[in-house]
Amino acid sequence: MSPRQKPNQEQLLQWIDMVSFACLETALYLDTHPDCQEALAYYQKHVSLRKQALEEYARLYGPLNLDLAGSMEDRWAWVQRPWPWEGGKC
Repeated sequence: MSPRQKPNQEQLLQWIDMVSFACLETALYLDTHPDCQEALAYYQKHVSLRKQALEEYARLYGPLNLDLAGSMEDRWAWVQRPWPWEGGKC
């Protein structure tokens, strides 16, 4: 994602899926190749990209999990927003 363009909700969800997949697959690879520094660097980069994307999604469209729900007075207000899969966004 370019920092200059504001992604729409569908684009951002797709990006989160992509970087999440990269994290998961790389973690599995690292299970069998724990000394691979290239894979470890790739994993760390994509974990950071995923965290940024989740934070951006929460800021623009509401949190996808409780960790990003905000303060306690907001904590339960996030369930009032449309879910990501509502409205054909999946």
